[in-house]
Amino acid sequence: MGPLLEKINSPEDLRELPVGELSKLAREIREYILEVVSTNGGHLGAALGAVDLTLALHYCFKTPHDSIVWDVGHQAHTHKILTGRKAPFRTFRQPGGLSGFSNKDESEHDVFTTGHGGASLSTSLGISVGHRVLGTGSSGGKVIAVIGDASLVSGMAFEALNHAGHLKDDLIVILNDNEMSISPTVGALSKSFNKFLSSRFYNHLRQDIVSGLKRIPRVGGRMVAKAKKIDEGLKHLFVPGLLFEELGFRYFGPLDGHHIEGLVEILRNISRIKGPILLHVVTKKGKGYPIAELDPAKWHASTPFDIRTGAVKKPSTVKTYTHVFGEAAVELASKDPKIVAITAAMCDGTGLVEFSKKFPDRFFDVGIAEEHGVSFAAGLAEAGARPLVAIYSTFLQRAHDQIIHDVALQRLPVIFCLDRAGLVGEDGPTHHGVFDIAYLRKLPGMTVMAPRDGRELRRMVEYASGHLSGPVAVRYPRGAVSEESASPLREVEPSGIEAGKAEVLRDGCDALFLAFGSMVYPAFEAALLLEKEGISAAVVNARFAKPLDEELILRMARGKSLILTLEEGALSGGFGSAVLQLFEQAVGRGKLNSWPAIRTLGIPDRFIDHGKREALLDGLGLSVQKIKEEVLSAIAPSKNGFHNGHPAETQPKMTHYA
Repeated sequence: MGPLLEKINSPEDLRELPVGELSKLAREIREYILEVVSTNGGHLGAALGAVDLTLALHYCFKTPHDSIVWDVGHQAHTHKILTGRKAPFRTFRQPGGLSGFSNKDESEHDVFTTGHGGASLSTSLGISVGHRVLGTGSSGGKVIAVIGDASLVSGMAFEALNHAGHLKDDLIVILNDNEMSISPTVGALSKSFNKFLSSRFYNHLRQDIVSGLKRIPRVGGRMVAKAKKIDEGLKHLFVPGLLFEELGFRYFGPLDGHHIEGLVEILRNISRIKGPILLHVVTKKGKGYPIAELDPAKWHASTPFDIRTGAVKKPSTVKTYTHVFGEAAVELASKDPKIVAITAAMCDGTGLVEFSKKFPDRFFDVGIAEEHGVSFAAGLAEAGARPLVAIYSTFLQRAHDQIIHDVALQRLPVIFCLDRAGLVGEDGPTHHGVFDIAYLRKLPGMTVMAPRDGRELRRMVEYASGHLSGPVAVRYPRGAVSEESASPLREVEPSGIEAGKAEVLRDGCDALFLAFGSMVYPAFEAALLLEKEGISAAVVNARFAKPLDEELILRMARGKSLILTLEEGALSGGFGSAVLQLFEQAVGRGKLNSWPAIRTLGIPDRFIDHGKREALLDGLGLSVQKIKEEVLSAIAPSKNGFHNGHPAETQPKMTHYA
């Protein structure tokens, strides 16, 4: 840690420095970020690019009195370091440590817990309007939203811009443009012009002229309109902010986002201007780390790496579910010209790079615009194409209405491929994909599937491509395919996929595991361990959360002392809920004489923190050992009244666990 950074423990310490020393501090912060991220992994490129901008913001504004809202929050590393979390930053993304995103539970300087793009403008505008409505006014502080150019394309961001321009409340929007090269307008003339436009002298003069013209009888209004056109025409000779000006914002930029002294001067100037303001700054992803600067897409985020060479410390050689999906998509498209692929700014993350190269005319990256992507897919399906919509589970939530209105209601055969379904580990609650089963299962005509391993994923994607009666969702977890593990189940080749049909992997007479997706392998291994304890457990790979294989489940449940449902998803409305509803209906219709004892294992009704996926699963009772213990706590071995796996007549009636 550098000598300047050693002295900085709060934003107040930062503001004690001469502005000329901020560039040196920026270099030290970049070195510290590289040190930590190279050890812990995490987002890197955007965080390095935003160091200078963050220093300038904290130099000019006083959080938490002033509110800085970070869109996505993956670039807020410097913000964390400056706001009392310098030493804890070493625990970044570690269990019990700091989040990889801005997090309101960590610090009063973090206004929102964030992880998704496009929301910052709406929430920031809400804070500003709230100050006005509650009468706090300027005492509530300035409100600044920092949004990247990728997030700005989302429909929600433009809705907020339109609303903010209409309301005219004070709001400073920082557009952090880190994708485009620095425009030629970021030259001496543009810098001088922006400095002049934001100066107190110009803005007072501007207001005085407008007020004076308005007082001229009969022609004052027309003269104000003419003056405004001249003002705008002059500005647009130098600045590209016409769109934002038309939306009601005062636009300044583009400015060099790495020239701290220039940023400080402009920020101080615009902080005095009333109404909505947009400051356009241009930054470079990976700034200060040449390896990341050369390949910003690759270095958006990284696993632990060697700073000197950029080499990943523990390169993975195992095949992941993402890889399998990517291969399956290419194979399908090679056979069927109707297959198209859609993603939302996650071409590499969803495994579609090879698809995009081989079928560029059938690949569509819609940017951070999931709502548009889903409705776009609906239109493609209506025209006869077979769209594969590859979006992380957590991000597909953003298109909930479009899934209902534009796809399910129309009974269109859109195939949703949900990567990162379940717990994603160090990215934490904003990225855990645990709600998709619940939010998709309720939709009429929707088919919801999950594979037990990579081989079954390939079969499910192929099955989904031939399913024409409505939408299909295939959810699969992050990481290595299950058949890469040492489980004996890897030797069992999956059978073919049939509509709504489950797969019996193991028979048993005491307990029944109804496992969905990623929980199939742990259930199978737990059953093998229980056999050594004298308990015989059957294992069913459900395959479908909707429609359930009702006949098979009810048949397998007969005579069992305990039934466990297992899912890496929210229990509320999830796979286990579907099974409970099935048994309720079966008992009500006389298909079963009484309720069996049922325990549902999955994600409880709370948000799950970040941490190693395996540790999180164990803490939630979803590891092999914890599943085994759950059964042992419910079923006593033969020495406690069981004989050959069946309860004695004197055994008390089991209760129903929800």
